[in-house]
Amino acid sequence: MSGEGVDEPGWDVGPEDEIAPVVEAAGRQIRLWREAAGLRAAELGEAVGYGEDLVRKVERGARIPRPEFLDRADEVLNAGGRIRAFREDMEKARYPKKVRELKMLEERAVELLLYGTHNIHGLLQTPEYSGALFGTRRPAAEDGRHPAGVRPAGPWRPTLSPDELERAVAARMARQSIYGRAPAPEISFVQEEVTLRRPVGGTAVLRRQLEHMLEIARLPHVELQVMPTCRADHPGPAGRIQVLKFGDGTAVGRTDDEFGGRPVSEPRQLRILELRYGIIRAQALSPRESLAFIEQLLGET
Repeated sequence: MSGEGVDEPGWDVGPEDEIAPVVEAAGRQIRLWREAAGLRAAELGEAVGYGEDLVRKVERGARIPRPEFLDRADEVLNAGGRIRAFREDMEKARYPKKVRELKMLEERAVELLLYGTHNIHGLLQTPEYSGALFGTRRPAAEDGRHPAGVRPAGPWRPTLSPDELERAVAARMARQSIYGRAPAPEISFVQEEVTLRRPVGGTAVLRRQLEHMLEIARLPHVELQVMPTCRADHPGPAGRIQVLKFGDGTAVGRTDDEFGGRPVSEPRQLRILELRYGIIRAQALSPRESLAFIEQLLGET
C-alpha cells in the first residue's frame, strides 16, 4: 500500500457533502473496533500502511478510506467483515458529488441525447483517452473548474497529481455502467469530426478510442453520428448539448451557452434544446455512414 503514509489530495470529504454521514459512520466503526482491540491509532496505521494522522482522519470521517485499508483493517481488528462491508459505500464516496449526481441522473434516464463539440463524450471514452485528456488540464487552478469535481490542494499547480488523475478517470469510467442496465436506455450521440481526429494521448490511444467507439456504436440501443467539419450552418458551434429524459415524462438538459450553462427542466427550455439537437442530428452523417467514417479514420491512423 505504497504512498498511504502521505496525505494525498482527492480522498478528503467535506462536511457539506451528502456522502459525509456514511464516511463518518465507517470511521466510527473503525475507531470502535480499534479501541476494542486495544490498539492505538499509530499501531493500526503501522499494521495497515497508513500514517497515524491519516488513520485519525478516517476515524473522524474527514478521509475516505481506500478499499485496501478497509480489507486490511478488518483483518487486523478481527471485525468479521463488518469493516469490509463499507467497501461499496466508500467506492461511491470517492467520486465527487457532482459526478455522483450526474451518474444518478444517467442511471434514471430512459433516453439520452448527447452532443460533443471539443472532446469525445465521457460515456464513450476509454480509460487511457480519459487519463490523457485530464492530463491536458493545466494549471490545476482552485477556481471551481476541475475534472470530475476534483479539487486540487493549494491555489494552483501545473498538473493534477497522480491520485487526482486516478480519481477523475475512475469516476468517469464508473458512469459507463449505464451500458449494462436492463432495460437499456436509448442513447444518441453526435460527435464533431474534429474530436475523432485530435490525437489525445498519441496515435495508439486514439486508435483504441476509435475502436471502442465502434464497439459502443454497434450496441442495439446506441446511435452514434459524426458531424462533418464541412457542415458550416448547423447550430452546434453554440456548444455541447445534453438532454436526459426520464420514465415519468420529466427531463433535464444543459448546454454551454444557454441558460447560464445551468441544468434546466422547464418544458419551454427543454424544447429549445431538443429542437437544436434535432437539427444537429439531422445534419450529421447517418449512423451507418458514421460507422464507415470512423472505420476510415482507423485506417488512416
